[in-house]
Amino acid sequence: MATPPETTPAPKASRAGRNLPAAVGSAVVLIALILASLAFEKALFMVIVVAAVVVAVWELDQGFRAKAINLPQEPLMLGGVVMVVVAYLYGAPALVTATAVTALSTMLWLLRRGVDGYVRDASASILALVYVPFLGSFVALLLAEGDRIGGGISDDGVGAICTFIGVTICSDIGGYAAGVLFGKHPMAPVISPKKSWEGFAGSTVSCVAGGTALVVLLLDGRWWVGVLLGLVTVVMATLGDLCESVMKRDLGIKDMSQIIPGHGGLMDRLDSLLATAAPIWLMLHYLVFDR
Repeated sequence: MATPPETTPAPKASRAGRNLPAAVGSAVVLIALILASLAFEKALFMVIVVAAVVVAVWELDQGFRAKAINLPQEPLMLGGVVMVVVAYLYGAPALVTATAVTALSTMLWLLRRGVDGYVRDASASILALVYVPFLGSFVALLLAEGDRIGGGISDDGVGAICTFIGVTICSDIGGYAAGVLFGKHPMAPVISPKKSWEGFAGSTVSCVAGGTALVVLLLDGRWWVGVLLGLVTVVMATLGDLCESVMKRDLGIKDMSQIIPGHGGLMDRLDSLLATAAPIWLMLHYLVFDR
């Protein structure tokens, strides 16, 4: 009898549904790239933000095509780049203006396709515009925030960015650990079966602890601001993750793409960050920087 050929077993996914070694490796590389850019030159970090916006728009277009929705990539990408840049250089009022101009330009661009499907594609385009470039531009506002104040590490906005990324990562890590170890009660079984209330509790503890430490140590802020920041972050990060899960289920896809090993698409990693960027900027702006 012939010996059956040996097969290489596929990498096992963790209880949370990820290829853990690949996910951890990818996350370490991305975080190292971000920290290196912040340490050497803020312009490099802005390049990363712009590139992330462009790739995320492309991913949304690929995902939406599953429902025969065709986003106009050119105005969304170009407008998204402009929105990020003007947010960093000129602040929130310029971001609002750039968003309005990009929305109008996108709607006018779609006129070239004719009547059929105009409302569908225009509606999806405005959703994509707000979801990615607009929310992503708050990262630029966070980086620029430090340039308008004096004192502390936040002079160049690095403290604000590290706080934003750090507390959002705390939500992911705390939720993942608690969910794997103790998760028994699904939070939203139809939307995200692996997300549990125990995981949410772990995210809350991790976010509050991380938010307090980051606000006090990096931004010289008051401890209760860190606690409030952690609570707001865990709610927004969870809602952001659920919203993207709903979108993928509606589109009938597992991941937006496969460009990040162990994570899926870039949007699968940005969902929490996009959801927390605006509220974190708002809180830091009024409760830390504007004192």
